[in-house]
This record gives sequence, structure tokens and C-alpha cells, in this order.
Amino acid sequence: MPTAVLTDRERTAVQAYLRLLHTVRAAFDGPPDGDRPAVVPPSVLAEAEAALDRAGLSGNEERFFLLLREWCPAS
Repeated sequence: MPTAVLTDRERTAVQAYLRLLHTVRAAFDGPPDGDRPAVVPPSVLAEAEAALDRAGLSGNEERFFLLLREWCPAS
């Protein structure tokens, strides 16, 4: 399997997406009546969106998810 060499902006976008993914998982992990947030904090979503824009990946989901699969196959 080829190794993806990400630019700094692409790496930042992938990392922001992974933080968003982990935040969503934490929000829905556990019992629904727990003390977990019901929604993703706007700052986490904004960080991911801004990182995607800076990397030129906003609206290019196919390229983004290819990078994500190559860089972090477990996600």
C-alpha cells in the first residue's frame, strides 16, 4: 500500500477531522442519559471546516477521505 505524503495543511485537516470524529464518538458513547454533550461544540466543527478550507479540500470529499484512509487506516 502506498504511503501518502501529506502537506502541512492536509495533515492539519486530517487531524481536525479526527478530533471531530473523536468528539462525535464521545458524544454518542455511553448511555443517552449520561452527562455527555448532545451536540458537537461549534468550535470543534469550525476548526475542522477551516482546516479543510485551508487545505483546499472543502467540497472535495473523495480526495480528503483517500488521504484519511492512507494516513490513518483505522478511522
